[in-house]
Amino acid sequence: MKTRFIPGFLITVFFLTGVGCKKYLDKELQGVYSNTTFYQTQQQALQAVNAAYQPLAFTSATSNPLWVFGDVASDDAEKGGNVGDETDIGLIDQFNITPINGNLGNEWGTLYEGITRCNMVLAKVPAISMDTALKLQILGEARFLRSWYYFTLVNIFGDVPIVLTPLNADQLQIEQSPAKTIFESVIESDLRIASTQLPSSYTTDVGRATSGAAMALLAKAYLFQNKWDSAMASAASVINSAQYSLMPVYSQNFSGHYKNNSESVFEVQMLNGQTPQAGNALNQWFAPAVYGGYYFDAPTQGFVDEFEKTPAGVVDPRLDYTVGRDSMAWFNGLIFSSTWSPTGYLTRKHQQPLSEAPIIGDGGCDYVAIRYADVLLWYAESLNELGSSAAALVPLNQVRKRARESYLYDTTLTAPMDTAGNRQVPPNLLPDLTVVDQSVIRAAIQHERRVELGFEFHRYFDIIRWGAAYAAQALSGSPNFNYNTNKHFPIPQSERDTDKALH
Repeated sequence: MKTRFIPGFLITVFFLTGVGCKKYLDKELQGVYSNTTFYQTQQQALQAVNAAYQPLAFTSATSNPLWVFGDVASDDAEKGGNVGDETDIGLIDQFNITPINGNLGNEWGTLYEGITRCNMVLAKVPAISMDTALKLQILGEARFLRSWYYFTLVNIFGDVPIVLTPLNADQLQIEQSPAKTIFESVIESDLRIASTQLPSSYTTDVGRATSGAAMALLAKAYLFQNKWDSAMASAASVINSAQYSLMPVYSQNFSGHYKNNSESVFEVQMLNGQTPQAGNALNQWFAPAVYGGYYFDAPTQGFVDEFEKTPAGVVDPRLDYTVGRDSMAWFNGLIFSSTWSPTGYLTRKHQQPLSEAPIIGDGGCDYVAIRYADVLLWYAESLNELGSSAAALVPLNQVRKRARESYLYDTTLTAPMDTAGNRQVPPNLLPDLTVVDQSVIRAAIQHERRVELGFEFHRYFDIIRWGAAYAAQALSGSPNFNYNTNKHFPIPQSERDTDKALH
């Protein structure tokens, strides 16, 4: 039986101080072990790298508000919630953003805390006498995670300080480095090394970073820099590894019953029912008030309208897997009511029935940070931008095919039957695309990413990387949006007050 790895359920014997660039380890670790006595054994090396995963977790929806930047800032979602609740989220939704917005400081602090923990692993673990293969794996995990944290920082804040070693307080006056430098000297470098140090899979400790995860994140890093050749080659490496495949039913990716499945390239492990809490708090933040939820991150009408319909009115099944709509089935045998949300809709992803997660705010669903479907769409986009538009249709149509063929495997969907009683896909639902025109396929990929990856916290970053013209159209309903001003968020004022080298 596989032993699952739960980064949210971590060490009780030590913790790392520091919540931002201004607070790296400048004193001894607190707890049973000091900084001088802790990094001595193989078990302590594992504990240290485990701690480096923890900032990814959503045990608090406010300490890691990635969903605010990825969803609420985009055209897919509005803040939701009661009027007056979490006003800083509403200010981001309205692009009325100042450096004192609490979400900025929370995300900055969480990401640099992750970097601090990775830096400690990379600085201290090499000197530990332990199994050589495990040591390389741990160092690869730390490099992967550090790359993830820097990638997220760059996409939210743009130019940020580079810190690659543990520093003392008097060393923390550090100016920003250009995003290009961070991509090339930190993110790309770390991921190339990590891809050689990490195993392709695990028989125990499932959920740790793999070589495929490192190569996939490298493909994404190249994609975000328009390095199409490198993005295509890295995505192809993941595809050709034969480690991954699309799940038969789209919704299985967001179910507590299918964690770490064949489509999961990297997911943030969450486990409910633990003390201290290691469950997913998003199920409360996104749930309706009838469950004690706060109904934030509410889907917009524009997002709902993006899903394709057949001439007979059959909608892309991903819509109802993603969004609660009026009079449609919800969880726990209830029917969704549009009155539960200020937009009339709520996201189903990150939520579970009470039979699986009986305590609201302590969900058991993981956050799937990289899915194989995402890799296929990166591959399609890279091929298309390189002029291989016909080849780009192959991975693009794979994603569409899985979506429509959910009808073949999901008995909750009402499917037409053939004469032998076999389930069929409704006619004309999500047909394969055949037009070989670069601009048409580009638009098709942009559409497919929106409906396939909705409410997985990617949309705003896609909007920005596709440029000012696309962003102006996508965010035309946000009168305060300005591409040059808002493509990156302001560095928190608290960091500027401490680090005078920031410009």
